[in-house]
Amino acid sequence: MGTRRKSRELVLQMLFQADMGKQTPDQVRRTFWGEHNGVAEEAKSFAEELFRVAMDRSAEVDALIERHAEHWRMDRMAAVDRNVLRSAVAEMMGFPATPRAVVINEALEIARKFSSPEAVQFINGVLDSVGRDLEGAKVSR
Repeated sequence: MGTRRKSRELVLQMLFQADMGKQTPDQVRRTFWGEHNGVAEEAKSFAEELFRVAMDRSAEVDALIERHAEHWRMDRMAAVDRNVLRSAVAEMMGFPATPRAVVINEALEIARKFSSPEAVQFINGVLDSVGRDLEGAKVSR
């Protein structure tokens, strides 16, 4: 597994912990890295940056997801799916140099590993729509 994939999986776990445990980013970091102290510095560094973007821009990330997940509220989505989406949308927003197709593909691979087969199509549709929206906003600036 590549470093970036490892980082993305770690971010999913961190977001899941924050979401389900109702923990602050600092609480998550303290407990999460205490349990994952063998992670390579490069993977940890990217995970930290992506987690920071996801948490700092959480309201914006969630609003984008809800706008593009027709007929789905965030609290009705499976927790894993919700946090895969959050991580990928945060990456699209915070790391625009990473191609949208790469972000989506990575999210789908992670969803295949941690979620249900049905979730993959849902996640793909939402992320494709969010990505097009973000690109359209970038072009119109």
